[in-house]
Amino acid sequence: MGCHSQHGDIRAPSRSGGLGLLNRRSSTISVAIAGQPNVGKSTVFNALTGLRQHVGNWPGKTIERRTGTLERNGLVLELVDLPGTYSLSASSAEELVARDYILEARPDAIVLVTDATALERNLYLLAELLALPSPVVLALNMLDVAANHGLQIDASRLEAELGLPVVPMIATRGDGIERLVETVAQVVDGRATVAPRRPLLTLPHAEAVQAIETSLNGSVPAPYSTGWVALKLLEGDRDLTDRAPGWLTTAAWDDIQTRLGQHPGAMLDIAGARYAWIEEVARAATVQPATAAASLTERVDRVATHPFLGLAMLLGMLSLVYWLTFTLAAPLQEWLEVTVVDGLSGWIRDDMGLQPAWLASFLIDGVLGGAGTVLTFLPVLVVFFAALGVLEDTGYLARVAYVMDRCMHAMGLHGKSVLPLVLGFGCNVPAIMGTRVLESRSSRLLTIVLAPFVPCAARFAVLAFLVPAFFSDAAPLVAAGLVALNLVVLSVLGVVLHRLLFRGEQLALIMELPLYHLPNARTIGLFVWNNVREFLGKAAGPIVVLSIAVWALSSFPGSEVEESVLGMFGQAVEPFGQLMGMDWRMIVALLASFPAKENAIAVLGVLYGAGEEGVGLAEQMAEQVSVAGAVAYLAMQMLFIPCMATVTMIYRESQSVRWTLFSLGLSLSISLLAGLLLYQGLSLFGLGG
Repeated sequence: MGCHSQHGDIRAPSRSGGLGLLNRRSSTISVAIAGQPNVGKSTVFNALTGLRQHVGNWPGKTIERRTGTLERNGLVLELVDLPGTYSLSASSAEELVARDYILEARPDAIVLVTDATALERNLYLLAELLALPSPVVLALNMLDVAANHGLQIDASRLEAELGLPVVPMIATRGDGIERLVETVAQVVDGRATVAPRRPLLTLPHAEAVQAIETSLNGSVPAPYSTGWVALKLLEGDRDLTDRAPGWLTTAAWDDIQTRLGQHPGAMLDIAGARYAWIEEVARAATVQPATAAASLTERVDRVATHPFLGLAMLLGMLSLVYWLTFTLAAPLQEWLEVTVVDGLSGWIRDDMGLQPAWLASFLIDGVLGGAGTVLTFLPVLVVFFAALGVLEDTGYLARVAYVMDRCMHAMGLHGKSVLPLVLGFGCNVPAIMGTRVLESRSSRLLTIVLAPFVPCAARFAVLAFLVPAFFSDAAPLVAAGLVALNLVVLSVLGVVLHRLLFRGEQLALIMELPLYHLPNARTIGLFVWNNVREFLGKAAGPIVVLSIAVWALSSFPGSEVEESVLGMFGQAVEPFGQLMGMDWRMIVALLASFPAKENAIAVLGVLYGAGEEGVGLAEQMAEQVSVAGAVAYLAMQMLFIPCMATVTMIYRESQSVRWTLFSLGLSLSISLLAGLLLYQGLSLFGLGG
């Protein structure tokens, strides 16, 4: 392969001999699952681990970490699903996580999952993995999709060309899974020969690598190898370029800098050598090229990626997801609320006969109130993550990002952010969790901060109850204006935060659109299971604790709300609230909406003496609150800090107390400012009462 007489070979440390792991009755093999996005990596990982997997974050990172185990005939595979990445060039957190794990943990084997329909693109990651110490097994996946598009790959020829094991697979059907496990075991045990044919460098660059190695000699700390560091420095790797001066003397680093200055085009030349190697390998292993006839993907993409038709299709698709999420989930939510939560509340209140009365209130309003919130969220999350899983597994989610990229660019986001933001109209909790589809930390943080400004269904419920009483025939127009206010605030904030906090960082959308294919039910099921399980494990406890805290503040020291800490606080800040047209009752209701936005109606009903069911509340408020006060209050209700479940998810997804407090402070400040400006402005026109 290639002209060896004109090239120098860049080799990585190799493992010599068999490890003999399978000679023991019980053996453990560490395996890293690597691959580019949209290659079926999750399907392979799920097929191997099933429910024996754990989802968390990499230490010090917000990037998701999935680990799992597989047991076969006394053999235990400990699998780590590395972040999907196109390369290992340290230009993103995902790339650093993947390569640092391979370098530091030294897994016994790496399984590189590749998409047979895009072999050349996938082999670039292989070219970089071959420079690392762990042996690689190539999982040639999605062969059925390739065949449907007129493309055939000879796995045996590919194996011969690469010099490493190649396992043909159709992971969605489970084909090749057992063979993959056996091949990994053979590689680790030394029964399978791994002698990879690596890309070669042109002679001048090969000599430069050797010279840099000489300068680095004895200075490179574990787990890095001197040859690999020399190659990455020649490539201009930012991470290692920043680290290397700390390892070396000034003279040694100056010598390396001189060498690097003599090869300004090295990065492009090295990439070019890899692509030449890729082209040679792919050409030799491709039996039949793709047919010229337009494929299903091409026909659908004529609409899906069209500047205007694509937006219309996206609107229809998002409407469908929104409708499915809340139409299918609403009956289940209502059943859980009425049958389970209300049923337990009635049993505690009527049948247990608890004394004193505050104990029953604690169990019903505090503990069960928080647990009920968690329980009623489950149907929404299940349907939402199932819909998200289908969109991602079929390949359509990549088109969403492509179509919306230009629209979101002004806020420093790319197209993928539109999905969680749109789903925030139903509930902000899945919107925050939906930011996991975003690769960049800055885009995730910005989307997390903006998502609570999307008016959720609970806020719409407050609007639907109060707006008609105040504005009669003009109610639809006023409600639309309040929703528009939220969206304007969201857009302006996005632009401002993008320029101030992220310094105008432009998030380029670099991706290859995958071929459409049928979703895998097992993959989607495990995707739903893992996300719902994580919500229950990480968010349920804090939500219940917050619910109990709000109950305590609204129940003590007096038996009535107005005599509680919350009520006394509302009365203390009433002079400030009057600047926005609010009396202390409206302030308390606003604060009580923190556990759940719908609470505002119930609290207002109690404080305005309308009865527990809120009968006549709207009419009473219309008589006692001015038009300006009503507009200001409703605007503040729409912009106020999100519910406690959303706040919990902000912390869980951002992994930062600072960003969580910033998000809360931003919402609080903007809601107060909006209330102040609206009330004072409308009062100038005689609407302040």
